[in-house]
Amino acid sequence: MAHHAQLERQALCDLFTEVGPEAPTLCEGWRTADLAAHLVLRERRPDAAGGILIRALAGRTDRVQRRIRDTTPWPELVALVRGGPPALLRPFDELMNTVEYFLHHEDVARAGVEQGGGAEPRVLEPALEQALWGRLRSMSRLMLRRAPAGLVLEAPGYGRHVARRGSPEVTASGAPGELLLWASGRKQAARVTLQGPAEAVAAVEQAPFGL
Repeated sequence: MAHHAQLERQALCDLFTEVGPEAPTLCEGWRTADLAAHLVLRERRPDAAGGILIRALAGRTDRVQRRIRDTTPWPELVALVRGGPPALLRPFDELMNTVEYFLHHEDVARAGVEQGGGAEPRVLEPALEQALWGRLRSMSRLMLRRAPAGLVLEAPGYGRHVARRGSPEVTASGAPGELLLWASGRKQAARVTLQGPAEAVAAVEQAPFGL
C-alpha cells in the first residue's frame, strides 16, 4: 500500500525544521508559520476549516488560523503537522493528503529556489509521479475549469489526458508533478511547456487555475 502522503508530510516537516517559521512560500502572503497553521487547522479544526473552500466562511478560518500560528510555539506546530491527522481521518490520509502535502512541500522548497536559495526542484520517484498523474486526471476538470481554450495534459511516460475539450487547443507538457503544480495555479514555479496557437497559449498562461 502506498504511503506517499506520509512521506511528503515528513519531508515537509523536515524542511519546516530546517528553514524556520519565517521562510517564504509560494502561497501568496504566507510564511512557513502560516502554512503550518493552515495544515493543523485543516486536519484538527474541522469546525473552523470551512473557509478553505467557502469564501463566506473565510473570515473565521483566517482568525482561527492566525490564532494557531501566534499561540503555538514553532516546534510544537511542526510536531502537530508531523503527527498526522486524528485517528478518525487516518484511513483517508492517502486520498486526502497526497496532493495537499506534495504541493505544500513544493511551496516551501521552490520558494527558496526562486529567491536564490535551496536546491533545484527534486526528481520524484516514478511511483509518486504515477500517483500524482492519477489524481491530476481526476481533478483536472475542476482545477482547469477556467481554461479559455481546449486543454490537453501530456506527461511523457505516463499518458495524455484531455482536460477540457474545445478549439483552439493547447497542449501542456511536463512531468505529472510539474503539471499538477501548474494546474493548481503555481504556474511560475512549474516546469511546463505549452504548445498551440499563440493567442490561445497566451490566454491559457493568464487564466486563473486551481480549486
